[in-house]
Amino acid sequence: MFTAIVLPLVLTVFPIPDSASGFLAEVPGGEQQVPGILDFLASLVAPNIIAAAAETAMLPLTIFFALFAIAITRLPEEQGERLLGFFHALANAMLMIIGWVLWVAPAGVLALAFGVGLRSGGGAFAALAHYILVVSAMGGFVLVLAYLVGWLLGGISPLRFAVALLPAQAVAVSTQSSLASLPAMLDSATRLGLRQTTSEFVLPLAVAIFRATSPAMNMAVALYVAALAGVEISPTLACAGIVVALIISVGSVSLPGSISFVVSIGPIALAMGVPIEPLALLVAVEMLPDIMRTLANVTMNVAVTSAVDRGNR
Repeated sequence: MFTAIVLPLVLTVFPIPDSASGFLAEVPGGEQQVPGILDFLASLVAPNIIAAAAETAMLPLTIFFALFAIAITRLPEEQGERLLGFFHALANAMLMIIGWVLWVAPAGVLALAFGVGLRSGGGAFAALAHYILVVSAMGGFVLVLAYLVGWLLGGISPLRFAVALLPAQAVAVSTQSSLASLPAMLDSATRLGLRQTTSEFVLPLAVAIFRATSPAMNMAVALYVAALAGVEISPTLACAGIVVALIISVGSVSLPGSISFVVSIGPIALAMGVPIEPLALLVAVEMLPDIMRTLANVTMNVAVTSAVDRGNR
């Protein structure tokens, strides 16, 4: 919600450089059809899931598979295990295909960057720097919010919290992996005097399903591309994007940024009618915003752990 409200204001004060238009040279144009509220509610239920997948109707697909996953947990154990085994094998096969694609992806990104360079010249660097700063700023909000959570809900002074988190934050910046930062987070929790029973339960759970920056920064990328393409985002479309961003953040797995970037942001963009073609180029600079993602996630994970620990006391 913060991103949906603040990012358009940020782009008004600091507009996207004109050179960024080179990113959209291959994006097909066309007048956008903004659905009404009744049409939007009706679109949440897909009468034909296969047709919805063929039409890249990501919002009804996401809702369907979320409900389908819940339904699997209600099945008899044998049937549930059979279905889970099938989907685990399917996921592994898809990851293998993604690995093959990523093996040749640098050549594709180089070709895209070469085309953008021809159209925009050195201005492309300024456009990418603008994108990195704007998207990272949305993650910076989550980082600041983490210190407030640790202070107001965890009862830890910001200075003490900051000093104790430095080792974990250093690991987060160097590895860009919340999972790799988990031992350092546990150590920081000990430094803060949090109970071991709390930290050893909450922190691994947070690493698995709680990605605090994911909705904010993924929405930021989708809204940035929308502004770049001149797509007007109505409140209805923004709400659709927020819903998908939340579901994707909980359901996503810990993958390298080059994989999870398109997998996480593509459904959000499609739900809001935003072109996804620029994502193929923006993924090349995802490493820099990913530092902010991991840094804020690690900080928020420990902050939430402190809040849970204080509440249990």
